[in-house]
Amino acid sequence: MLSRAKGLFGAVRPKNQHSLENLKYLCNLLQRNQTVSDSNRDLLIETLRCISEILIWGDQNDSSVFDFFLEKGMLNYFLSYMRQKYGRYICVQLLQTLNILFENIRNETSLYYLLSNNHINNIIMHRFDFSDEEITAYYISFLKTLSLKLNSSSINFFYNERNNDFPLYVEAIKFFDHPETMIRIAVRTLTLNVYKVSDPAMHRYILDRTATQYFSNFVWFMRNHILDFDNLIRNNRDINNRGNLTFALEEYLDHLHYLQDIFLLKVDNLNVVLKDQLMNRLLVPIYVFSLIKRDKFHRVKDPRVMVDQASSLFLLAEIFLVIHYMPIVEQLADIILSADIETVEAVQRRFGEQVLFTTPPAPLGVCLANSDSREKLNQKSQAGDVSLNVVDINDDDAVRRYEGGKNISANLSPPLSSSSRSSSISRDRSPQKLDTSLTPSSVSSVTSKTESLFVSNWTDDEKCKRQFTHTSFNDLQLAQRPYFEALISALDCFENDQKCFYSLSLIFTMCNNPSVDSVILESVGLTVKSKEKQFYNTILVDQLCEILKLSTLPDSNIRLVTLDLTITILKSLVYDEQKCVSSLSDHHFACVEHAREQATEDLRRHYKDQEMFLDLFEDEYRQIHINPVRLEYLLKDACMLLPPTTTPLSGIEFIKRLPSGDIERARRSIRVFFLLRALSLKLNSTVETLLPLVRQETLVNENDALDLNNSDLICCTVHMKEKKDRRFLVTNPMQFILIEPDVKRLGWGIVKFCDLMQDVEVAGDKEDSRSLHITIHKPANNVYVKSNPPALSAKFTFDDHIRCMTAKQNLKKGRARKLDQIQTPIINSRVGEFRTVVFVKPITK
Repeated sequence: MLSRAKGLFGAVRPKNQHSLENLKYLCNLLQRNQTVSDSNRDLLIETLRCISEILIWGDQNDSSVFDFFLEKGMLNYFLSYMRQKYGRYICVQLLQTLNILFENIRNETSLYYLLSNNHINNIIMHRFDFSDEEITAYYISFLKTLSLKLNSSSINFFYNERNNDFPLYVEAIKFFDHPETMIRIAVRTLTLNVYKVSDPAMHRYILDRTATQYFSNFVWFMRNHILDFDNLIRNNRDINNRGNLTFALEEYLDHLHYLQDIFLLKVDNLNVVLKDQLMNRLLVPIYVFSLIKRDKFHRVKDPRVMVDQASSLFLLAEIFLVIHYMPIVEQLADIILSADIETVEAVQRRFGEQVLFTTPPAPLGVCLANSDSREKLNQKSQAGDVSLNVVDINDDDAVRRYEGGKNISANLSPPLSSSSRSSSISRDRSPQKLDTSLTPSSVSSVTSKTESLFVSNWTDDEKCKRQFTHTSFNDLQLAQRPYFEALISALDCFENDQKCFYSLSLIFTMCNNPSVDSVILESVGLTVKSKEKQFYNTILVDQLCEILKLSTLPDSNIRLVTLDLTITILKSLVYDEQKCVSSLSDHHFACVEHAREQATEDLRRHYKDQEMFLDLFEDEYRQIHINPVRLEYLLKDACMLLPPTTTPLSGIEFIKRLPSGDIERARRSIRVFFLLRALSLKLNSTVETLLPLVRQETLVNENDALDLNNSDLICCTVHMKEKKDRRFLVTNPMQFILIEPDVKRLGWGIVKFCDLMQDVEVAGDKEDSRSLHITIHKPANNVYVKSNPPALSAKFTFDDHIRCMTAKQNLKKGRARKLDQIQTPIINSRVGEFRTVVFVKPITK
């Protein structure tokens, strides 16, 4: 007994720390230390830590542990400590204890025990000192951990339908715009965990009390971030200082993926609220408006709600790349491609002069509190009626009646529909504030159009008529559609190809978004999704052919990524992959062939000037197949947002910048030749037979057995760092091969080393005329790896200087044969002469 340590007040602590007896001992400590002081603060912190360990152990081993924990009401002690003067000292440990506890509990019954009696909700609603970053971090982490436990059963512990409150969700979303990134991410994770729980009552509460406030504030926060992002692009022209731009881009992409995650949960009425907040406060008034230059339409007076045209193209391209929610992407595509001058002016009036701009009255927390107050007043006005003034989220008629009766700033209707109710964006830059003072009566209705161009207003008969009656798209029609005209005009590469690249990106992502109706695209001749490519937008193809032509000029300012994207769009418009038939007209095909011939002429110039031409040719062909251009990665690269640079010191990948020096110009010419040659072959439905120069099935591999009876062999000694071997060098026009005689079969040999001839570098030894220094460079398989260690670097010693010279000449002749292989059948070939496909002219009036 003397060896056993005694605790406070004579109580003896059990030896087994993970036991019910130890929990009773710790409970006794809490009972005797109900007031926090400097003297017992450390003791209480350690006690809380030990209690969490015992509860986790009891969850898996002894159910009586939780019975005792609840019987003694130990969570009451937790609340009591937090509310005391010195409670803030143990708040961190308390939140950490609860977080660890809920993270590790696996037994559902134990979880329900902890959540009963509403103690956890009281802890959530406790006013912690959020000026302490550590407390804030543990508090949000605790809330996120709780949200991971939500399901159709446990939701009742957090959402009280009778009192109509949901502290877990309401308290969390107040941190949606916290300066700390990890806290914002945790809040978004929590909201997604809440939305995906299938509970109609909880969804009604969110729709009625928080959806408009939260989504409005989030879109507002996103809007201000975008305006700052655009300002950063305009003012940060130093390509070597793009860290802040990269961070801002990543933040924007996080916003979009969060929105897409909400849409994927398919909570329809919540999606409607979010969709209309996005369309009315961000996508139309900022993104779409910015496609048109300010001097063309004078409806928008505030310069802060506009971004640069290149930024607008990029932002819209990201929307179509990430968001696949049909009501948004279809409507956006409809506006950009189909809106005529009348519609554009109506939209500008709606979001410009006739909207009453006011300063947002309060941050999100105040808005939510006001919502609670209004709800309580509504409940009091209904004497004896305990039913909630909410909307059945599954009843569309009830939702529409609800929307018509509520005076909120966000309207749940499409911004361009003739029956829509207007909403606005605020010109105030405060990211925490929400404009809740706008009412439908403060906004003038949009003049209805005599003839709608939007698919959402087309009948099924009109859609079928559009599918069978393909409209010719000419310059006059383009001039009547300002947004689409701005998209086409951006393809002109005046100073650089930055706007051109993002305009192509927007066209590509819009055409390939699975949620965009093909009828919208085909109405302007974008036949990407069409089964019958018998027509196409000739104005767009004219611009694409012009880009092909400009890319072949010696001092072209068009980057390789822009050329690659141009070719991809052109093929998708005019080539049917299933039928292997091109619908390109003779005129446009002649433009493509002319560009290919220009690229070939430029390649011949570098063929004569560059000693490393063979290595560059093979390496570029290898890279174009190993690392194909992927638009989703290009749109994530911040360097693409800045003006194109030429310096390799920037660290930007070669295909994303302009060439610097003769070698890079040769590389660019080779890559342009490959791209245009592949396009020409595709349009001719011709299979490539000349490339690659080396085919793997014809090559010799290591450990192969070769018949050497008719081969020219040169005996040599290979000096490596650690050893030297006796080998035979085989003269082969394609490969460098070292042979060891086969001891089992006379006249046969085993391949010990082999590599491509164009990778061989030979140098004589100044001190020994019988020796050569041979290095074989291994090309990089990854574009981000600048160089690889050589596959072989050794000294080769021959029997005499005559054999040494013979070996040197054979190796050089092997490279010369490869150059001839490029010159004769590839560079001098004329692909256009073998055109056998029947081409269909575009339909014209």
